[in-house]
Amino acid sequence: MSILNKSSEKINEIILITECEDGSTYIAPFGVRERDGLILIAPFRPSVSLDNLLSGRRATINTTDDVRVFAGALTDRRHWKVQDKAGAMVLEFALAYKTLKLEKVEDDIQRPQLYFKVIREEMLKPFQGYNRAQAAVLELCVLVSRLNMLPIEKISSEMDYLSIVIEKTAGDIEQEAWSWLVEAVENHRAQLSRGDIA
Repeated sequence: MSILNKSSEKINEIILITECEDGSTYIAPFGVRERDGLILIAPFRPSVSLDNLLSGRRATINTTDDVRVFAGALTDRRHWKVQDKAGAMVLEFALAYKTLKLEKVEDDIQRPQLYFKVIREEMLKPFQGYNRAQAAVLELCVLVSRLNMLPIEKISSEMDYLSIVIEKTAGDIEQEAWSWLVEAVENHRAQLSRGDIA
């Protein structure tokens, strides 16, 4: 069954850290689901994360309330400190993490579905929930991750609405993350106007 047919499933926004062939870490934001006791991750092709996940090397889900990590991963700012905790790759300021083991793959030409068993998890700090500004940044992250799939008019409209929350409630961290994402949208818009993108 297609992942898109399970619209009632809850999607959790997390940071996925995978291990590359050279041993380096790769940080990427993902929306993941839980299905039949397993974690479902469905990256679009092409994807560095997908290549790393299929290789069977290490993968760790990180939960963090620092939205700069989400925005940074989408704007080529991936140099966050990662520590090795008994084989888990954990952000320095993670709230919690889960170590994953690949159990099953449902292949697809565009978006394969990968199912993972959680083999270890640890809560490091309590999660207080996302405030309105953090939630707005995460919503724009989703839009930026789909710049080549959505009409620029829709992205601009959504961004205008979300910017009201940012103007009213964002602190320095959220403002910085927001500025990176706005720059990405503006660069995309400029490419469209030059005809660089079909």
